[in-house]
Amino acid sequence: MGQSEDLKKHRDRIDALDAKLLDLLSKRGKEVQAIGRIKQKQGGAFHIPEREALVFQRLRRLNRGPYDNRAVEGIFREILSASLALEAPLQVAYLGPEGTYTHLAAIRKFGIATQFVPQTTPRQVFEQVVNSRVDYGIVPIENSTEGVVSHTLDLFMEFTLTICGEIQMEINHNLLAKAKDLSAIKKVYAHPQGLAQCRNWLEEHLPRAKLVPTDSNSKGAVLAAKEKGAAAIASDYAAKLYGLNILRRHIEDYPNNFTRFLVIGKRATSPTGQDKTSIMFSTRDEPGVLFRLLKPLADHRINLTKIESRPLKKRAWEYVFFIDLDGHQESPEIREVLAQMEKECSFFQILGSYPREVGK
Repeated sequence: MGQSEDLKKHRDRIDALDAKLLDLLSKRGKEVQAIGRIKQKQGGAFHIPEREALVFQRLRRLNRGPYDNRAVEGIFREILSASLALEAPLQVAYLGPEGTYTHLAAIRKFGIATQFVPQTTPRQVFEQVVNSRVDYGIVPIENSTEGVVSHTLDLFMEFTLTICGEIQMEINHNLLAKAKDLSAIKKVYAHPQGLAQCRNWLEEHLPRAKLVPTDSNSKGAVLAAKEKGAAAIASDYAAKLYGLNILRRHIEDYPNNFTRFLVIGKRATSPTGQDKTSIMFSTRDEPGVLFRLLKPLADHRINLTKIESRPLKKRAWEYVFFIDLDGHQESPEIREVLAQMEKECSFFQILGSYPREVGK
């Protein structure tokens, strides 16, 4: 058998498999529609984050290759997104305009069949969720090189919402412009975090360029598309979206540049076995109180993954602490630890327990 005949044989097999996959997807879609009708009668939530997390856990256990888990999850993310659209359209607010890293994180979390609603500021994202105009919001919370996004933490002190999930995404910054040569660039637009993450590169390659902070990196791309001699720091997706050239790729100062995003909503999630809990609290001003507050975590060998403090805006020199820990608030051990911690607090609030992003 010649190479052309051998190639045709494999392609014919792939065509047959594609037909079977499509038939199975159609059958799956009908089951999804049946579930949607049941949920509608019962008045239950259409989107259940913990159910999705369990689906992905199961797929990782079943996967035998050759596709790696990330590829399998990407495929099934779109299947789940399209399936949810059959039940009820899901609306998600994010920091826009289209093409921001928050937008890309939202697509990765919810899939392209979701209705994404861009907002100008993180506050507007919170407001959209609080007022039930959308099902969820996506907000950045911290970066691996520049640290916490303080404005997002402050908003949790103003709005009562639940953290329903997290997304951790590698951030690759690119220099985008209408110009085709770096020497033509006189101004660079970017979000302050983007400028900070590329500080060394900009000082070396564009020392005389004016650096202009914007509400988002995509907003910078919009401005750069309209202005001669201007560039923006943004994603390659934004380059395609706004018709810009990529003058330089990967201009971030440090490799392994990750940003963590939070999914905010109104519905609490049930345990999945791989969960994280976020809390917010303030303490009395007395010696040793923070040690006593954190001691139950050490006594029960519960992993503390993050601690941050922010000034309490209404009173000078008083602070609110934010903590992430492994485990779910519904588990007996975590419930006991949280109860012990609350005794040492003047204010204590559980922001949410949610599926932990695997491998992060």
